[in-house]
Amino acid sequence: MPMSVSITLHRVTKKFGAFVALDDVSLSIEPGELFFLLGPSGCGKTTLLRCIAGFHVPESGTLHIGDRDVTHLPPHVRDTGMVFQSYALWPHMTLAENVAFGLEMRKVAKSEIRRRVMDALDRVHLSARAKERPNQLSGGQQQRIALARALVIHPACLLLDEPLSNLDAQLRLEMRVEIRRICKQAGLTAIYVTHDQKEALAIADRMAVMREGAIEQVGTPESIYRCPANPAVAGLMGDANFFEGRVKSVDVRPIIETAFGCVTVHRLPEALSPGDPVLLCIRPEEIIVTPLKGKHEIH
Repeated sequence: MPMSVSITLHRVTKKFGAFVALDDVSLSIEPGELFFLLGPSGCGKTTLLRCIAGFHVPESGTLHIGDRDVTHLPPHVRDTGMVFQSYALWPHMTLAENVAFGLEMRKVAKSEIRRRVMDALDRVHLSARAKERPNQLSGGQQQRIALARALVIHPACLLLDEPLSNLDAQLRLEMRVEIRRICKQAGLTAIYVTHDQKEALAIADRMAVMREGAIEQVGTPESIYRCPANPAVAGLMGDANFFEGRVKSVDVRPIIETAFGCVTVHRLPEALSPGDPVLLCIRPEEIIVTPLKGKHEIH
């Protein structure tokens, strides 16, 4: 397998007619990261993935995979493996033939194809079913074959476009763990598009939250969940309660005054001073109510 590579986008803009799908997007993904693009439908995350794959060419900006400028290169020379939402398996081919297809198009020697196909099927735990056809598999198993087909070409990076959206809830739980295992075992840099924050929170190394063609925040799932950049990001990352308030104290345990009483918080941005208005975001699991001299205090 090739070495893990970085992926860098610098001021990428992509338009479809008058519609701006990506608006001056810059992003750096480290070698070996499982990196998520999270956001609602129409926010630009799939367009960004398809620009990296080479299916879309941006109007401006540059894309690098490793130290190569791939901005204007066609998809087949970018060393990327793509896993589509629909799996896109050939129903008339066996599993082994499906996985081998990309290698045959690259005119790899037959003996090398056999070796690499079995290695890829081993990685997804389906080598024993190599001679079966896709319609004999469950949805989760078909997704594994789609992964094997992407892995067999030894891509520099793996691109996954909402790969679990067609699976039921239990299979999604199982497959997201499998996808992380496979990516880490193969040492791949992987970019994963989803609108499901639970998937991102469960397996991402880092993530970018997107809205209206722009990146709102980049960080680890925990840092974005606990310190969202704005209300839109907070809402995308799970349940949140929003309250208007005013800074009362900026001491060791800062205090915010609200319509329902005072709230003690762990920290405040350094720029805030007593009297400043704020919007308070409280996650449901963070609320603790305790009795205090006949009243109640919320922490």
